[in-house]
Amino acid sequence: MDVIEQLTTLGFTEYEAKVYLALLHEHPATGYQVGKLAGVPRSMVYEALGRLEARGAVLKSFDEKATLYRPVSPDMLLDRYEQGLRQRVAELRASLAPLYRPRDEGRLWNFSGRREALHYAREMIERAQVELMLVLTDDDVAELRTALTDAYARGVRLGVILTGSTAFNLGQVVRHPHLETTLHQMEETLIIVADDRECLIASGHATTSATVTTNLNMVSLAHQFVWMELFAQRIFARLGDDLLARLDPEDRRVLQQEGDA
Repeated sequence: MDVIEQLTTLGFTEYEAKVYLALLHEHPATGYQVGKLAGVPRSMVYEALGRLEARGAVLKSFDEKATLYRPVSPDMLLDRYEQGLRQRVAELRASLAPLYRPRDEGRLWNFSGRREALHYAREMIERAQVELMLVLTDDDVAELRTALTDAYARGVRLGVILTGSTAFNLGQVVRHPHLETTLHQMEETLIIVADDRECLIASGHATTSATVTTNLNMVSLAHQFVWMELFAQRIFARLGDDLLARLDPEDRRVLQQEGDA
């Protein structure tokens, strides 16, 4: 998306965007000069300048021979838009919140998109009050570390299975064996179970499919999966070489971390 398209998302017309950009390059300038520089028809340039002046994006000054225009600085302009947007969002939040009544039907809800999955994950983490059970890839750790740090700081218990190599040391943490991660196709899997009441399972990074539910049976299964993996990895970590040697070769390969075989 180029700058003109970005400005139109703020409500500028194409001509207004071209005029504002032209003034950023050369000011003060007359309407004639602006129109020539911006490539805007003379019949439209003064209308565009008038609308920009009305929204506070352009200032004008009367000279003896001509009217001159200059732009408001981008920082000032964008700060004004940002403040206005925040105010509208706050007003909408106050108006819409009373209309929403959560209905916990225990259904499985599906959606797609990596950004959307991470956004929902952050919301779950921020709402958690007692416990979070998680399966995280390296990318998930990077995206959710701040939210998880805040949750841990407010007393939420964390049980974390890492399927990658990134360091994370808050709560009970184990690292999933690389081969087992591959066998279970968990290289791009994100699982979050919050307070035994809701779970999110998302797979894939480039193309993400995700499911969320408050169905008690599904939440219990997800919680049990993470708990058992945490328990098993704790036990496996304490097995000595003599006990590992008694296992079948295939089982031993699965349990051993990459580089330990």
